[in-house]
Amino acid sequence: MADPASKRVLLTGGSSGVGFEAAKVLSAQGHELMIVCRNQATADQTRSLLPGCVHTLISDLADLGAVATVCSQLVDAGAALDALVLNAGLQYAGASDPQFSAHGIELTFAVNQLAHQLMAMRLLPLLQKSNSPRVVITASEVHNPSSGAGKVGKPADLGDLQGLRAGPGFAMMNGSPSFDGNKAYKDSKLCNVLMARELDRQLDAVMPVIAWSPGLVITRNNGGFFRYNKRSNPLGMGTFAFVARDLLRITESPENAGRLLAQLVSDPEPSLGFSYVTNKLLRPGVHRLEPTDTSAEGADLQKATELWRLSELLMSELLISLT
Repeated sequence: MADPASKRVLLTGGSSGVGFEAAKVLSAQGHELMIVCRNQATADQTRSLLPGCVHTLISDLADLGAVATVCSQLVDAGAALDALVLNAGLQYAGASDPQFSAHGIELTFAVNQLAHQLMAMRLLPLLQKSNSPRVVITASEVHNPSSGAGKVGKPADLGDLQGLRAGPGFAMMNGSPSFDGNKAYKDSKLCNVLMARELDRQLDAVMPVIAWSPGLVITRNNGGFFRYNKRSNPLGMGTFAFVARDLLRITESPENAGRLLAQLVSDPEPSLGFSYVTNKLLRPGVHRLEPTDTSAEGADLQKATELWRLSELLMSELLISLT
């Protein structure tokens, strides 16, 4: 007999890093996991490393058509979804040239935001079948220009969404023709916060919509995001990782961050509506998960609505072109 406390959880970014560590905790707790993987080889490896009831779904999040197909398959199957965990992300720190998806969308925005909004839109009927649904979105404190990490380099700033308004081929959300990989990542995390706010507004606070920041997570082998960054500046990234992780001790481990993500997914009594929590650095080597204010731009409900509307319009046009 199934454990009544067991949840059916869909997780993106569950094959590595924080997502994988969360998946280990959740599967060990007896939850049923569906992990979105980029390809079959990754799916096979992920399943082999996780205990319990683990299913894998094949979809490259940079490919909106593939994302839409997986969503349709899940909706057609009709099973309720208790938690939608939008965790996957990529970052091209130090990159000065954008990379684009097959649909002409800058990859940071395509993967970190656009694919996740499409999943939230398409899978909402399954969440609404659950007795205790929730959405958890991995954002970051870098979205906030007043935070420590947000002050490094150019701050997050979506402007009037001029890039998104222009359609495929834009390099930056604010319309700047000059690409900055660090700022693109910050902008995508700001988009994640705004997506959470708009989703909650549309739902009228009927379920928890949790955006969170895991802190600065760096693995011992500089994996995760750094598998992309090493192409740009391996020496610089390695030096940064050593100083931040080993000397200053301001980073969080993937294991601890994964445990926190699993906690947000399995918490039996989360608050309804939007919330934003951060894994705050209290002192070197010590973090604590705390409710936190977003940036002022991250609290702009009008911009949240417009971001959602323009993203939905862009996705509709791209998906129609694929049929």
